[in-house]
Amino acid sequence: MDKLLKIEHKSVYHYEEQVTLGPHDILMFPQHRSYIKILRSSLKVSPSPQGKYERINAEGNTYYNIWFQNDTQKLEIISSISVKLLPFNPFGFILKKGLEFPFSLFEYDNRELPALRPYLILDNDSNFMLEYVDLQMNCSTDLVSFLTNLVASIKSKWNHVLREEEGILSLRSVFASKSGSCRDLSWMLMQMLRTKGLASRFVSGYAYNPELDTGHELHAWVEVYLPGAGWIGLDPSLGLFTDEFYIALACSHDPLLTMPIYGSYSGSKSSKLKTEVNIYHI
Repeated sequence: MDKLLKIEHKSVYHYEEQVTLGPHDILMFPQHRSYIKILRSSLKVSPSPQGKYERINAEGNTYYNIWFQNDTQKLEIISSISVKLLPFNPFGFILKKGLEFPFSLFEYDNRELPALRPYLILDNDSNFMLEYVDLQMNCSTDLVSFLTNLVASIKSKWNHVLREEEGILSLRSVFASKSGSCRDLSWMLMQMLRTKGLASRFVSGYAYNPELDTGHELHAWVEVYLPGAGWIGLDPSLGLFTDEFYIALACSHDPLLTMPIYGSYSGSKSSKLKTEVNIYHI
């Protein structure tokens, strides 16, 4: 059965004084997925920008590039999107034949490897998790069961918490505390996968929970690249492969490049950001 959703995402910046806004990039538009049909979309920006154009960045994400003419003390951006979600089987793929398992370091075809290198970059301090990852691999029979066991183990052993502070916690602090936000757990999973040579990228977007009437937030999860299957979504916060209820806004090798709004302003005073996300079944 098809699902019809309306997503309203509001971001408001309040500045302590009149400021001159620099160019802004807005990544608040669903990225292409076979199970998502965009019915309607609108983007309201106040003050009205002098220019607004749809662009595509280096990693294939659609975004809006906007710029302004007049000074302001407030910037408001409201995205409203209606989508139809079609049934999607997250296990509907066949892996390329001959993939080795288990493995100490996964090997990609030389034709694909140049495009995947950014998604294989390891944090300077990540190898301490290798023993834990190998433990999950030793309990698995193939690549898919390994990924299933790995995300399930994170769900069972780590607490998913809401954390309003910006940025991502260090790998060691998340690993040791057995606690983290969806961003923290996703970054940890990415680095776990990369220690085994599996290309992975950070995804920011919406994950619709039909049990919530309000209180939706931006969510983060991971995609891993598997030969023959392409990018496969994994959610360490819930311990599952992602289905049609996951709507990606941006994907990147670096979590900081998936923020919904990038921009600058001139002035020495600080700003405050207030965001609100609501998802309705229609």
